[in-house]
Amino acid sequence: MDTTHIEEIPQQEGGRDAMNAVQLFIKRFFDIVGALIGLIVLSPVMLIICVMLKRQGNGPAIFTQERIGYRGKPFTIYKFRTMSDGETSGPRLVAKCDATNSTKTERFLREHHLDELPQLWNVLKGDMSFVGPRPERRYFIEKIMQFDSNYELIYKMRPGLTSEATLYNGYTDSMEKMLKRLHMDIYYLEHRSLKLDFSIIMRTALSIVSGKKF
Repeated sequence: MDTTHIEEIPQQEGGRDAMNAVQLFIKRFFDIVGALIGLIVLSPVMLIICVMLKRQGNGPAIFTQERIGYRGKPFTIYKFRTMSDGETSGPRLVAKCDATNSTKTERFLREHHLDELPQLWNVLKGDMSFVGPRPERRYFIEKIMQFDSNYELIYKMRPGLTSEATLYNGYTDSMEKMLKRLHMDIYYLEHRSLKLDFSIIMRTALSIVSGKKF
């Protein structure tokens, strides 16, 4: 990852969570209900995907990885496998997982975000929420914090399946994008509401249905 032209960003004030206890309770309630409904309704689709991936013979259909989540605690994230050879050369950003190490099926799943369906289980368990910052690996968190220690503010929120940063910043394949995503996630923390969450979920759904890449 090239960080030659990035300057360290000084610590900033702020980071107050805009959601109160009641809103957080409602948010969690809808996460549980939504995840349960999603797992039930989408179970046939997930089963078909599992069979397709298993038939490729490239390894387990479900990919697991440690991410850092709420309050800085590690958790195991679940995704459908979209990389046939794994990260044998060390951690790398998702945009690097192109045609050289993914099959046509795996690329389709990733491009349409179907690889993230198993994360509904993470939402149900409480590791994640439908809306929140994307959970990152410790390796990249340490890289980010060399430039901006405000990343610790992210630990105030449960990671999410989608966010404003996910919709408008896309896959993070550079440190510049990682820092932009961080700033957008902190803005979300300071302005989030149930209405905003609903808006983000609707825009995400419309983007997926329309085939928009993000």
